Amino acid sequence: MDEANSLEQWLAGLQFADLNEAQATSRLVDAVTAWGESQGWRVYRRAPSVFPLPAPLKGHSVLDVACARPGEQPIAIEVDRLDRQRTVDKLLAEAAAGRLAIWVRWGSGPFRPPPLPVHLVTREASRTRGLWHTVTDRPAPQHSVTTAAAEISELPIGNVTEDNRNRPNTEQSPDD
Repeated sequence: MDEANSLEQWLAGLQFADLNEAQATSRLVDAVTAWGESQGWRVYRRAPSVFPLPAPLKGHSVLDVACARPGEQPIAIEVDRLDRQRTVDKLLAEAAAGRLAIWVRWGSGPFRPPPLPVHLVTREASRTRGLWHTVTDRPAPQHSVTTAAAEISELPIGNVTEDNRNRPNTEQSPDD
């Protein structure tokens, strides 16, 4: 699907570091929102879903992001780190209602593909000391310039006896 590929490319440019899980999820939702807005679509956060809330709650669940596209099917997007069956069920219900369903999964993977027609978009991230940071295939930047090896030459020792005459003797001789 072109929209899922486009969103995955957009999220590949997203970088973050030292965020807790809620902050990282929020940053991804912000990026998904920016992607939809860059397409010229109306974008809604926490949009009503067709999927009902679990009992004993009443009403319907919400989507992380929904996009209204003139002349095209709406897009329903969920952003999750964990592999939750409830999210799959919600997106399947959205797809059955005529929406393009996209699941943005983030974290260290592996990312099990959802059943069709739900589309999977991933953004790899790692956790260090309890905080999350994005993972990139780009090499780390070079922080210092490598210099050529210095020319090695012998240093003059000079007169060792003269140089050491005024030094205190701190070594014990073997005869002591």
